[in-house]
Amino acid sequence: MSTGTRAPGSTENPGAGGDPGAAGNGGTESGGTESGGTESGGTESGGTESGSTAKRAVPARVPRPRPPAGRLRHSAVVAGLLLALAAACLASLALGSVRVPPGQVIDALTGRAGPSPYRTIVLDVRLPRLLLGVVVGAGLAVVGTVLQALVRNRLADPFLLGISSGASAGAVLVLVVGIGGGITTTLALPAGAFAGALLSLVLVYGLARRGGTMTGPRLVLAGVAVSYVLSALTTLILAAGGRPEHFREALYWSLGGLGSARWDTLVLPAAVLLLGLGVLLALARPLDLLLVGEEDATVLGLDTARFRAAVFVLVSLVTAVMVAASGAVGFIGLMAPHAARLAVGAPHRRLLPVAALGGALALVLADLGARTLIAPQDLPVGVLTALVGGPFFLWLMRRRPEGAPL
Repeated sequence: MSTGTRAPGSTENPGAGGDPGAAGNGGTESGGTESGGTESGGTESGGTESGSTAKRAVPARVPRPRPPAGRLRHSAVVAGLLLALAAACLASLALGSVRVPPGQVIDALTGRAGPSPYRTIVLDVRLPRLLLGVVVGAGLAVVGTVLQALVRNRLADPFLLGISSGASAGAVLVLVVGIGGGITTTLALPAGAFAGALLSLVLVYGLARRGGTMTGPRLVLAGVAVSYVLSALTTLILAAGGRPEHFREALYWSLGGLGSARWDTLVLPAAVLLLGLGVLLALARPLDLLLVGEEDATVLGLDTARFRAAVFVLVSLVTAVMVAASGAVGFIGLMAPHAARLAVGAPHRRLLPVAALGGALALVLADLGARTLIAPQDLPVGVLTALVGGPFFLWLMRRRPEGAPL
């Protein structure tokens, strides 16, 4: 290598004794410029090189950051659920004891249809029922998802833990006693259901934590026991009331159904669902902390006892309003969270919306089956959800390794 200076404008031939890694700067060649990686094919091409106007290396084009795979998967799952829910809604409006052509359904929804029996069936009968199914299914799925995080048990469900039975008992008590007069169906009924749901949740949680440790089998047994006691209490209230017409209402609450849906009964459940889901999404991080363990959550700054108490009240309120509107529909809050967790994982900011869409889809499909299987008669929708949810619960128990936490 030559150590002398090179005149500006001189020509460098890499094959004629020159150093191919050197860069001409119009001054003395510094050995630090030869790093083996500075030769990029565009810096030195064997042509004429001016010392004062040396070419600068063109920086490589930085690729745009791609969205994380988890976000793409979440978006794909949400889009798929929305499409499936839209198709299920269209089928629910078209099918039943009277079949409405899809074109007539769309005309009724867009306001292009004139007065006709099809328009009345779609707008006044099936659409309120459909929307109530969407709201109740989403609400029960959200409640089940949150309960599974609060008690750290994936068998938790408002039906299995006796919350739905408590809400039914409270609603029947209000109905028989006649509290509220003319506003029974709008305010007093959900208030009674809320009191019953909260009481049953406190009883189940207290029994399951007796001795300081809560196990999965103990939680399920406590929920089943409280549910049976509250069901018997409901029957006792009806028998003491001495009014046979109340037994039909009690059967409705015990089996669940959407047949009483009207436009005026949709406002309260929809408002409670939107409010509850918004609050729970804001609490997604504390819910995630509970999944790592109570001690770790406390170390990270979460007051677990106060947080659980506040969220228990919130989920009891949501459950009570849903049960007051549709009766005790079982297993939606068990199946939808598990399916959503398999699709998008455990973080609640992604899990809660997906579980809500899955619960809405499940209940819409169950109600469609309840209206079409033995048409023109309706099956209680809780019968179909139990027929599917019962085997799902047994499968969930069977796949759990022996001795593993639930």
